[in-house]
Amino acid sequence: MAKTTNHKGTIGVLTGGGDVPGLNPAIRAVTIRALREGYKVMGIRKGWEGLISINRDLKPSEQTDIVELTESLVNKLARTGGTFLHTSRTRPDKVKKDNVPEFLRSKYSDTLNDLTPEVIANLSFMGIDYLIPIGGDDTLSYGVHMHKKGVPVIAIPKTMDNDVPGTDYCIGFGTCISRTIELVHELRTSAGSHERFLVIEVFGRYAGYTALLPTMAGAANRCVIPEFGFDIEHLTKLMVEDRNSNPSRYSVVLVSEGASFKNGDMMFEGGEADAYGHKKLGGIGDMVSEQLKTLSGKYNKGRKVDIINQRLGYLVRSGAPDALDSIVPMAFGNLALDLIIKGTFGRLIFR
Repeated sequence: MAKTTNHKGTIGVLTGGGDVPGLNPAIRAVTIRALREGYKVMGIRKGWEGLISINRDLKPSEQTDIVELTESLVNKLARTGGTFLHTSRTRPDKVKKDNVPEFLRSKYSDTLNDLTPEVIANLSFMGIDYLIPIGGDDTLSYGVHMHKKGVPVIAIPKTMDNDVPGTDYCIGFGTCISRTIELVHELRTSAGSHERFLVIEVFGRYAGYTALLPTMAGAANRCVIPEFGFDIEHLTKLMVEDRNSNPSRYSVVLVSEGASFKNGDMMFEGGEADAYGHKKLGGIGDMVSEQLKTLSGKYNKGRKVDIINQRLGYLVRSGAPDALDSIVPMAFGNLALDLIIKGTFGRLIFR
């Protein structure tokens, strides 16, 4: 067991946004170090949603979305993927009427409601002195909001897209890249066997790291990323050239889900936006595949090239973390505790 000194306060830790490998190691690192330093740690289930679902008519011990974290609990779960605290895309200052907890609906009945006063009151009610949110831009932007309200916050960056400003690395990125490379190499066998174009759509709303780095590592011939609109005619020409110069007669392109044609817009699957205002991206891989096949005959002596089109999706964000996403979260968690011990708040842990 970790040695503890006198109780110095209670730290609340939560995970928000999409799940990635490495979240559980981060929670473990925070918990073990905090217990060793004499703090108590409370896990907040379902991200920011857990802090609006606390019913103060009940006792703190009766709350279902708050759990005390112990060394034995976090040690059991640290090697697993996802987040055992669960997650959500809730933003407490923009809660739709239907998502307001039932016991608060008489108080908050607008189409869009700001439940920040409830969050602050609930932190006090639960005796949580410090807050460590682990998430991407959206989760952490509300952490900034809480810091401005006087809550001591230390943020840990997490997103496969690796695009949180202020850090070179976000938890989940390494596993995403490793797994993408593995999956692309596996899909090559079919592309080569049938002499086809292989089009693979990967995550990446605004940043193209998840397509660019696997391509640089040799997993693909070409990639298209959100930062630059691409010319489908030029891409087709390059893909035909790559295929014809390959003895196995295939070529590979990775397509970020947020990529768009020149002078075009992002492609969405439809449906409602999430709590952060984001609609679900999807379909650019299908469109690129369709256009590549249609145009390929123009650059391939009149013969169209068949396509294998695959969206990797959740395959690259599920499962256990790789080595990097086991080590970096441990460092980030300990750095967060360093700042709490120093009394320095309103900071992002970065690499």
